[in-house]
Formats: sequence, structure tokens, C-alpha cells
Amino acid sequence: MAPAPTSTYSAITLNINGEKHLLSVDHRTTLLDALRERLDLTGTKKGCDQGQCGACTVLIDGRRAVSCLQLAVAAEEREITTVEGLAEGERLHPVQQAFLDLDGYQCGYCTPGQICSAVAVIEEHAAGWPSAVTGDLRPEAGPPPLTAEEIRERMSGNLCRCGAYVSIVQAVAQAAAAGAETTQTTEEAA
Repeated sequence: MAPAPTSTYSAITLNINGEKHLLSVDHRTTLLDALRERLDLTGTKKGCDQGQCGACTVLIDGRRAVSCLQLAVAAEEREITTVEGLAEGERLHPVQQAFLDLDGYQCGYCTPGQICSAVAVIEEHAAGWPSAVTGDLRPEAGPPPLTAEEIRERMSGNLCRCGAYVSIVQAVAQAAAAGAETTQTTEEAA
């Protein structure tokens, strides 16, 4: 007797930008396709569809991920943040504002992925995570200075075909400095 056919579809709940979305998806559907084609969240871009360009970068549980390689079914019940979910109402996220202020974009196609990656880079750095160019890896050394070299290394998974790298590095540095100022002011007030 032949085994009963199994469905290639599942009903899943995706928590995106603080909202829950119930979807029926084919098991092979990528998170990128679910975002763009099923939920009309088109800020996340389809670039290479091979995980090499970073245009589709989103945050999953606060960590960056290329959504073209992430299956939607594997993202169920996780916190997913796209570029659309970074701003608070009309107030842009500091990274978005820095990209705008410093022209950290040209054609803008890679910008949503660059911004999501930059948000994660700043958080990773603040948490003390080293990069491939970090000189002193001892925990007691604390986070290394967020130099242009550190930023370039940490952002290396995001390609900009227009070559806006100089402005992108400046925008990440400005946003990181603004975040450090905010943290210091909050700690002093407490």
C-alpha cells in the first residue's frame, strides 16, 4: 500500500514588524518571497537570490539574515524586522536618518538591506562582538573602536553596485555615535 500523500503547504504565522500574519505557504517559499509577494512588504529587495549581495537583509530575532536563503516556514514565530519596521511612526530610525543625511545611497536598490545590516552591525559592536579585523580579542579589552575599517569589514556582506561605500561607512559611524550619545545620556539621567 502506498503512503498517503503529504501536503507541501503549511499554515504559518509570521511576526513581522510587530504584526502577526497568518499565511498558507509552500514549504519551498523563501522568507523574501513571502514578504514581497504575499505581504506586499517590498522594501526588502531581491538581488542575487543566492545570499551573496545582501539586498534582502532583514533582522530575525535582532540578528541579520539574508531572507532569500531563509525558508518562510523556518521563520515562524520569530521576530522579523524589515526596513519598513525600523521607523517609529514618522520618526526615522537613527540609521535611516544617517543614510538620508549623508547620502548613503545612490540608486537605492541595496539601501534597505544596507540599513538593516547596519542596525545589526551597531548592536553587534556594542555587545562586544569582534570582527575579522578586530585587533584585541580579549573580553576585558571591551569593544574595539568602530573605525572605518571595522565598519567596512562588518558591512562586507552587503554590496552596493553604485559604489556608495564611503557614504555608507560615514552613515553607520554617525548612527553608532548618535546611539552611544543616547545611551550615555540615558545612563547619566538614571
